[in-house]
Amino acid sequence: MDSQPIRLLPRRLAVGAAALSLLAASLFSHVASAEVNTTGLAVTDTEVTVGILHSATGTMAISETGSIQAERLAIEQINASGGVLGRQIKVVQEDGASDWPTFAEKARKLLVGDKVATVFGCWTSASRKAVLPVFEKENGLLYYPTFYEGLEQSKNVIYTGQEATQQILAGLDWVAKEKGAKTFYLLGSDYIWPRTSMKIARKHIENVLGGKVVGEEYYPLGNTQFGSLINKIKLRKPDVVFAAVVGGSNVAFYKQMKAAGVTADKQTLLTLSVTEDELLGIGGENMAGFYASMKYFQSLDNPNNAAFVEAFKAKYGKDAVIGDVTQAAYLGPWLWKAAVEKAGSFDIDKVVAASPGIELDTAPEGYVKVHDNHHLWSKTRIGEVQKDGQFKVVFESDLIEPNPFPKGYQ
Repeated sequence: MDSQPIRLLPRRLAVGAAALSLLAASLFSHVASAEVNTTGLAVTDTEVTVGILHSATGTMAISETGSIQAERLAIEQINASGGVLGRQIKVVQEDGASDWPTFAEKARKLLVGDKVATVFGCWTSASRKAVLPVFEKENGLLYYPTFYEGLEQSKNVIYTGQEATQQILAGLDWVAKEKGAKTFYLLGSDYIWPRTSMKIARKHIENVLGGKVVGEEYYPLGNTQFGSLINKIKLRKPDVVFAAVVGGSNVAFYKQMKAAGVTADKQTLLTLSVTEDELLGIGGENMAGFYASMKYFQSLDNPNNAAFVEAFKAKYGKDAVIGDVTQAAYLGPWLWKAAVEKAGSFDIDKVVAASPGIELDTAPEGYVKVHDNHHLWSKTRIGEVQKDGQFKVVFESDLIEPNPFPKGYQ
């Protein structure tokens, strides 16, 4: 059979050529699936299956629940607008349960068992590192939404959060300039992202800013006892506490800081890890006046964000909040849809090849573009915590080109 008429059929169908016979429509659907899915993924004539893999339980659920919500909202909106290549997105969701081996196990299940076309997932770098070998071995595609330490680039990952130069270095530059900061106390949860982030921060503080690190400490995930640390901070009086405590530990840390009298009028604190999601549990009154370095805050005043916030609250309730990673997670399905449609295929290699150069001018953060290194061009913003649990944006950079391997920081 000549293939040319079959390639023309999508255009006829798109303009509503209802006169096509059921036989012709069936033939079109079969051929269309064969053309856009040559590698055995879970794609039918009407559906494409994707995975969501986050911690819905455990200490990281406080941070990752927003990512799940945002990804589901984006998928719902994409389906309402016609889907991807004419197919509705079906979701298989798995719980990484704040446990890195579980993430790897669930990633394998999604890729090998469910044969999903892509996965939106992970939060911590530990979970990403755990699943990365699985995605590379099985040639899967992961959209990873969290700000992270950089020093990584994979064909099989699109990083929709910011890397170190877009968050850590820009944040430190701001606090050094605006607050005249010279001494820093570094602290974080005890796993790869905080430790690597603080290694990068120390090099920048000492080698670029000419400052001094007067303390550096790490605590297990889920830790709730910070009394000794707070006493050290009070004793050493750093110009800045630079914090990367994650998950539920944030609630205990900031409430204990407030109870000990370590508040913004006495101590400058810049966090890499507290967004509106964590503030919901911490309480804005316990962090008021402290700062966060992010690319997105719910309070951003632009039409894209107004529409996003309205849709998010309509789906999840008027008291729902949106943090940096939540917004970056929302970008994942939209970037994937754009890459699939640019490629004209769900095949992983074709989608990956089509991804660099993809632009979203509808992103709630404003504008993003996928770089050849699979990271996004983004801005850095500094937000000041307000008592109501929101942030007041006090600084915004120009677009920063992603550089996951900055010279001198590895």
